[in-house]
Amino acid sequence: AFDSVGTDIVIDGEMAAGSGELLRMKRGVAVRIFTGAAVPEGADTVIPQEKIKLDGNRLIITDANLKRGDNVRPVGSEIRKADLAMGKGETLTPAAIGFLAGMGINLVKVFPKPRVSIIVTGNELQHPGQPLEYGQVFESNSYTLISALSQLHIDQVDVNRSNDDPVQLRALLTAALERSELVLMTGGVSVGDYDYTLRTFESCGVSPVFHKIRQKPGKPILFGTKNGKAVFGLPGNPASVLTCFYQYVYPAIGKMMNRALHLQSVRTPLMTPYEKSAGLTHFLKAIYDGLEVRLLTGQESYKLNSFAKANCLVVIPEHINFVNTGDEVEVHILPA
Repeated sequence: AFDSVGTDIVIDGEMAAGSGELLRMKRGVAVRIFTGAAVPEGADTVIPQEKIKLDGNRLIITDANLKRGDNVRPVGSEIRKADLAMGKGETLTPAAIGFLAGMGINLVKVFPKPRVSIIVTGNELQHPGQPLEYGQVFESNSYTLISALSQLHIDQVDVNRSNDDPVQLRALLTAALERSELVLMTGGVSVGDYDYTLRTFESCGVSPVFHKIRQKPGKPILFGTKNGKAVFGLPGNPASVLTCFYQYVYPAIGKMMNRALHLQSVRTPLMTPYEKSAGLTHFLKAIYDGLEVRLLTGQESYKLNSFAKANCLVVIPEHINFVNTGDEVEVHILPA
């Protein structure tokens, strides 16, 4: 406690941070206190040491602007007892986690990140780094999907590879549904004799929600559910896989995590004219510089070289045949 500037006060004792000592003060007496220490009972103000003069064990207050309560954190000043700290659905940011920990809370109920299983199908696939035989291609889809998932800090990912074998594929999907909340299958969703994904869905009790979307790339995409778990049958072509991931899997993961996950959308002039047939929505790899957008070459569904340079997807609706230079288009910004 203090009376006025210039008051001569006796220093009697000290309080260190973490001290469990219960110290009671009397008027006219000061206690030296360290940052983070509890304020002794009877004290109402803390004076920085640079705002005093010392004479042995006595101090003189030199701060003319000092007010009662300065430099003290009152009990309940951050949150009061019975107040709501965080509501259901709020995001556990680093600050939020620190806030809860500062109240002594070490366990909370959360919407967890989903466990993910990836099943890659195709007799023609070879592991990168292995010799490539005639008729084979290097498998890249699992690496693409793992990287995309890591941008969402999802690291519980299991990868399995299957030949075009319905028995093997069914066994892998059955196991994946046991251990994961989200299953991503690539390849085998078209209508060829060796495209087994739809049949595997049905044999494993996965209820199809939709199959085939009027879009390019990624038209054959398949989606189903079983016991609240989500299963995507993604096309085999690499650019189709990534396009479908961002347009469908990305927001689905947001639903599972109770987050509004979607690609940022802007409208901006297109500096590259584009012509297509009506009937399919096109997602085109492009570069957006903040003012305008330019299409990249290599839009085919098997090409990732242009996707590797792209920072966005230009959306041309199914009913549009031609977009001229300078026309405004919808642009979906890809995660950095």
